[in-house]
Amino acid sequence: MRYMNDFMRGFWKEHPIFVLVLGMCPTLAVTNTAVNGLAMGLATSFVLITSGPIISLVKGFIPRNIRIPCYIVVIATFVTVADYMLNAFWNDIHHLLGLFVPLIVVNCLILGRAEAFSSKNNLTRTIIDDIGYGFGFTWGLIMLGIVREILGFGSIFGVQILSESFSNWIIMLLPSGAFLTLGLMLGIYNKVVMVLNNRGKVEHVHESSQKTAAG
Repeated sequence: MRYMNDFMRGFWKEHPIFVLVLGMCPTLAVTNTAVNGLAMGLATSFVLITSGPIISLVKGFIPRNIRIPCYIVVIATFVTVADYMLNAFWNDIHHLLGLFVPLIVVNCLILGRAEAFSSKNNLTRTIIDDIGYGFGFTWGLIMLGIVREILGFGSIFGVQILSESFSNWIIMLLPSGAFLTLGLMLGIYNKVVMVLNNRGKVEHVHESSQKTAAG
C-alpha cells in the first residue's frame, strides 16, 4: 500500500503539472503536438528515474552544505545522456525540442524530488516515486499536446483525423494557445478530482451507515 501511495502521489494526487504546476517552461513551449509532448515527457522521466536512485544511494556521502550542486551534477549527467540519445536516434524530434532538452537540468520537478524525496528515502521508494512523477508529467504533456494538435493541425500523433474543411486554430500553436489549453486542462482536472472526492465521501458515509445498522 505504501508503494502504491508513492506511485499515485506523482501520477495523480500531486500531479506535477495540474497540481504542483512545475516544469511550466517545457509544458508551454513544446506541447504543440502530442509527439513533442511524449518525447519531452519520456526524456524528463528518463532523467528523473535515473538520477533519483543515484542520489538516494550516495546521499549519506554528500555534505549537506553542497548537496544542491552535487544533485545538479548528477542530474546534468543524465540530461547529457538523454540529449545525445535523442540526437543520435531521433534527430528530427531532437531538432524540434531544441534547447528545452538541456534545460531539463533546471527543471524544478527533478531537483525538487531529489531534495524532497530521493535524499531522504531508500532506493525502492525513490524509484517508485520517480516513476510516478515521471509518468504523471508525461501523460500531462501528452494530453496538452493532443488538444493543441487536434485544434491546431486537425491531427493526433501526426495522423489526420479532421476533414480538410476544418479551419485550423492557429492560436493553439502559439504560446497564448498553450496558456489557454493549460487553463482548460487545470479546470477539467480539478473538476474530476472534486467529483471523485465527493463520491468517495458518499461511499464512506454509506459504508458507515451500513456498519451502524449491522451493529
